[in-house]
Amino acid sequence: MSIQSSAASKPKVERLPPLPPQDTVYRRIRKRVHVACVLAFVAAPFSNLMRFDVPRQRFYFAGVELWISEFAIIFFAIMLLMFVIAASAIIHGRIYCSYACPQMIFSEWSQSVEAWAKRMALKVLKTASPSLRKAAAAAVFYGVLLLASVFLAFVFTAYFIEPRDLLGRLLRFDLATVGGITGATVTVITFLDFTFVRQKFCTTVCPYGYIQGMLQDQHTLLVSYQDGQGEDRDCIDCKKCVRVCEMGIDIRDSAFQIECVHCGDCIDACEDILRKVGKPGLIHYTWGDQPKAVVREPWYMRWGFRDAKRVGVLLILAFYLTGLALALSLRRPVLVEINPDRSIMFRVLEDGRIANLIRLKLANRTGKPVQVRLWVEGLPGADLALPVNPVALQPGETFERTVELRAPMGDDGQDVHHIRILAQSNAARSSDAEELTFITPLKRK
Repeated sequence: MSIQSSAASKPKVERLPPLPPQDTVYRRIRKRVHVACVLAFVAAPFSNLMRFDVPRQRFYFAGVELWISEFAIIFFAIMLLMFVIAASAIIHGRIYCSYACPQMIFSEWSQSVEAWAKRMALKVLKTASPSLRKAAAAAVFYGVLLLASVFLAFVFTAYFIEPRDLLGRLLRFDLATVGGITGATVTVITFLDFTFVRQKFCTTVCPYGYIQGMLQDQHTLLVSYQDGQGEDRDCIDCKKCVRVCEMGIDIRDSAFQIECVHCGDCIDACEDILRKVGKPGLIHYTWGDQPKAVVREPWYMRWGFRDAKRVGVLLILAFYLTGLALALSLRRPVLVEINPDRSIMFRVLEDGRIANLIRLKLANRTGKPVQVRLWVEGLPGADLALPVNPVALQPGETFERTVELRAPMGDDGQDVHHIRILAQSNAARSSDAEELTFITPLKRK
């Protein structure tokens, strides 16, 4: 008695001469990008590439120390960074998620550590019971992740608190100040994220994937499965594309699954299997849900600029970049603010000279000590009653004082004199000038 299986028969595999390995292995490229992103993430706060110093109200961008009052520069810097991610979503889909997102990078790393801990336990404790090996692997896994969580929490908090100050708090096990409490909280959250959340964050909490669904169109980069129908199918149902997927999906179901982060692991898996039987892979990066291009396209289309919308995105990105560069170029490293104090119009000194009050503010916004020299033009014999001139300023120091501007009584019969007060630091090639009026009593004949 024969029993017929109700399961569908597997497709017949036609063996052809093997094809050479694929030229591009996306997983290898992605891991290299991950290493570069982690190095940039760690280096940024310590090199002042980008950092908020909340206690001192400073913003560091590209090595430049910006004060909170310099809103224009901070605005363009933040808008540029935000728009780069938005532009990536419009043009290249969710490439950011798989190649540069810290959540994905460290989630995959924690999974690798867990697999490594299990292999080490199996290798070292060959004769031990399975429960002991499991406990040993878990202890190693949690120990490594705890150390990594402390380090990454320190790096993250260093984006908002000066790293040397933060290191002192860490060594003192500070849990009383805001910085210490923040570091401890981030450590706990990071540890729980590594051990329990991982990629679940991408599909439940992160809004980027949902926003991507609104931004993509027929020219957005996708990972697409493309095969024939019925007997014309080349897929051999090996399901390696499913096994290697970090998000646990089957790309054959749809190219528009919100869980898909476009990592390309399924592309590598399909190419690896089918090329052994003489066929090219069935999963590709495509622009929209279109067939893979057979003819090599122009460079601008390969980079994703396939219509006017993409060109517009590039122009907006260039606008923000130009605005940021212009704002940085017009920035004065030493801030000079000179304003008249009219609480007293003028005062006659004992030696007969006339004094006006001037509110003076000098701020060193560089990372080096500077000296600022001030002088007066348009009023013979005038000088500023400064303790020293030039004024020495340490990095980040502000000199703010009300001083007297003194000048001899003129004989031109005018009571209002238009003058200029100039200030120049030893680090600047040009001087800053402020136009003011100097008031004297009217000399009557």
